[in-house]
Amino acid sequence: MEQQERALAAYVDSVRDEPGVLGVVLVGSVARGREREDSDVDVYLVVDDERFAAETARGRYAWVERRDLDYPGSYIDIKLVSPTYLQTAIERADDPTRASFVGARVAWSELDGLADTVARIPVLPDDVWEERIRSHVAQARLYGGYFLRQAVERDDGFLRRHAGLHLALAAARAALAANHVMLPGPKYVSKLMLTVDTPDGFVEAWSRVVDDPDTDSGRELLRILDEWLAGDLTPDETLSTFIRDNELAWLRGTVPAEFW
Repeated sequence: MEQQERALAAYVDSVRDEPGVLGVVLVGSVARGREREDSDVDVYLVVDDERFAAETARGRYAWVERRDLDYPGSYIDIKLVSPTYLQTAIERADDPTRASFVGARVAWSELDGLADTVARIPVLPDDVWEERIRSHVAQARLYGGYFLRQAVERDDGFLRRHAGLHLALAAARAALAANHVMLPGPKYVSKLMLTVDTPDGFVEAWSRVVDDPDTDSGRELLRILDEWLAGDLTPDETLSTFIRDNELAWLRGTVPAEFW
């Protein structure tokens, strides 16, 4: 909307002459054309690596400026990035970071190729999506077929909810990966489950696990998930994949699969 574009232009004018500033990348609802009248303006402020190191050394990664200055309820939500950050994000950013660049628009730049760099961040090759599916199916099998069953057998309420939540998240992540959809964050999971392509009964089974995880609801969700996406993933491969992506994340220098 016009008021957000004016606010963005004013912000760019306020930072373009600052030392080390290389560009401003518009993201979020305004970049995607989904803003409301009172939506804030989300940007990545691109600075050189020297300024990025100095700012982050004192714990400054994100901040807000121009609050209520441009229109009622307005503010600029700023996150700091650098050329090295952006190149690294292409290689190994997590889903929330990648998803934040979907629809991104370079508002101003002194950095050659910034638009191309930004466009590459939310893109994953087909083989990466396929490996993600296998990993999330393995997660679902262990949480639904082992931990949830143990929770019910032991009458352990915490473990039942923990296993059920992780089963639901893993099944959702597998469904998203099958549709080549990034996960911006947990608050979007339920909405995304209604928008991506899934087999008949999947969403209903998924919802039952979310609402009341037990052996029956877990078994039904796993049945549909296995028929849809498990392929030739054997029980031994399932266990090894789960251990690789969870218990050995510290050794491999990665994070557990649910945080990809």
